[in-house]
Amino acid sequence: MHGSLSRVVLLHAVLVVAICSGAVGQSRELSLTPALVEAGAPELIRVVAPNAQSVIGEWLGHKIAFFKLKNGQWGALAGVDVEAPVGPSTLHVSAIDHDLIDAMNQTVVIHAAHYRTGTLSVSPKFVEPAPDALKEIEEESKFKAKVFASSAPQPIWAGDFHAPVAAQPTDSFGTRRMFNKKLASIHKGADFRAAMGTPVHASNSGIVVLARPLYYEGNCVIIDHGMGLFTLSMHFSRIRVHEGQRVKTGDVLGLSGATGRVTGPHLHWAVRWEGAYLDPLKLLKLDLNSIR
Repeated sequence: MHGSLSRVVLLHAVLVVAICSGAVGQSRELSLTPALVEAGAPELIRVVAPNAQSVIGEWLGHKIAFFKLKNGQWGALAGVDVEAPVGPSTLHVSAIDHDLIDAMNQTVVIHAAHYRTGTLSVSPKFVEPAPDALKEIEEESKFKAKVFASSAPQPIWAGDFHAPVAAQPTDSFGTRRMFNKKLASIHKGADFRAAMGTPVHASNSGIVVLARPLYYEGNCVIIDHGMGLFTLSMHFSRIRVHEGQRVKTGDVLGLSGATGRVTGPHLHWAVRWEGAYLDPLKLLKLDLNSIR
């Protein structure tokens, strides 16, 4: 393991850490965008490593696979789970050039994001499911685990992510939700005020890995965008894609509705990376057109 930390520069809202490597003989740059890292935030990680054959990393217990960009750069779309502890964390990145490894370790401080507490009233079966429903929920959990366990080894997405519906989103991500006066969960997606039958579009290109009704999610569509990144759309009144189908940005996935655990028609849209749930509205703000 070679290299030593040489400097830290905050420039244009990008945290840049330059690492001088004796083994490879070139400087390395590691950057995070946004530079201020919050719980629940997606992050674009870039590494300048022109001679590297591959770049890998690890952060918060998650493996990070990088893909090649322009001008000797490598990139990864990662993030911090909404329930991640705040405080310092260590981002490990290794640029591999044949048999030489240039290792970079950067301390990244995770800041708290301030979320609300909300109260909702739903059918009692969604708060205290019956025994047969619990069995159904358990089987669905196992199936979803298999779906998330496999992802395309390269990015399928291209350019910026787009809102899935032409409707106003709420600031509900991260809300601690009380269902029928009982704390049930933290809301891990964004809700859009989509009227019944509103067309729901693919936010980016990918492969449909789940398109079926589920107990809590209702009619649900999950898209694999590659390298551990998934988007989930829930509560459809009708699904118009099938599992295994490849979709492009803007393709219609189905129509919004009120299936599953809901209080009325809307679209729940979630972003998951390597098991971490990220704020979808922050993903929409990331400028990704310049890298893919």
